[in-house]
Amino acid sequence: MSDVIKPLRDPAPMLERVLHEWGGHEDLWVFGYGSLIWRPDFEFAERRPAKVHGWHRALKMWSRINRGTPERPGLVFGMLSGGSCQGMVFRIPRHSGREVLTQLWSREMVTGVYDPKWLNCQTSHGAVRALAFTLSRKSPNHTGVLSDDEYRRIFAQASGKYGTTLEYAHRTLEELRLHNIRDRRLERLLKSLEERG
Repeated sequence: MSDVIKPLRDPAPMLERVLHEWGGHEDLWVFGYGSLIWRPDFEFAERRPAKVHGWHRALKMWSRINRGTPERPGLVFGMLSGGSCQGMVFRIPRHSGREVLTQLWSREMVTGVYDPKWLNCQTSHGAVRALAFTLSRKSPNHTGVLSDDEYRRIFAQASGKYGTTLEYAHRTLEELRLHNIRDRRLERLLKSLEERG
């Protein structure tokens, strides 16, 4: 099914821009707020809890490959502007930075949906500048406001290459809790669906 998904924009120039902005002179930092926390798929030298101001984690991005199909889209997390977000930063040694960014592009940027941005992340050992995959509200993959009934239908039906949207949401919440990170929006959403389900 992934063959029918056309990228919104060419991800290659975006990778080149990020590589240029990073420069390759120091270690690379990447901010994870969803599945990157529990399935980074790359080697890292260090991982720390981190907080970003001005952005928040939201289960409001359509997924037509990984957690759904074009016919029955699922959901994945995006980082939307406003509020704050707790997640994890990963430090990748400088010599591995280009390779890891290329791997990340193959995973996160297949459809060119995200807007990769360098964000200031606060950690217990000081601030770091890390790459994060943010989502514009103007993107066609941004869901806008979803009702509980819509979330319930998606959780009941959507499944893709990596499994269901419901599994993805639960796995993310479990991993956040392991790192003592609270996501009250996600907790409320899953609790309300279980209560009414």
